[in-house]
Amino acid sequence: MSIYQKILVAIDLTEEAPQVLNKAVEVSKALGAQLILAHVVEPVGYAYGGDIPMDLTELQDQLDKAAKDQLSQYGDQYGVSKENQVVTVGRPESEIHRLSKEQDVDLVIVGSHGRKGFQLLLGSTANGVLHGTVCDVLAVRIH
Repeated sequence: MSIYQKILVAIDLTEEAPQVLNKAVEVSKALGAQLILAHVVEPVGYAYGGDIPMDLTELQDQLDKAAKDQLSQYGDQYGVSKENQVVTVGRPESEIHRLSKEQDVDLVIVGSHGRKGFQLLLGSTANGVLHGTVCDVLAVRIH
């Protein structure tokens, strides 16, 4: 029996996502673990500070649909079934923490740019995931 049976890989849908996905697929195959693919869409209100008095529902719906479509393409490409593809809305760190508990995962895999100095003080999603997840976290270095 493998130490990791269920792995959550959280990606940001940028051109760097395949680097993280390739590593996650390698790990899941080597361990015979189930892979769950996740993306978190930040609420549109966060981008605008929530100070704009307008209805952003349609824009949020478009972003959600685009994310689901892109995640579905990655799922097809990397052999992750539809039921193991999750798009959710919220703060990435919080949602990854929630999903890891809800899905009862043993390992979370995220990408990391390996920032140093001042940039590190500002924090990163990988750092936020590490500090609050109840399971192990693997940060894949993005080149």
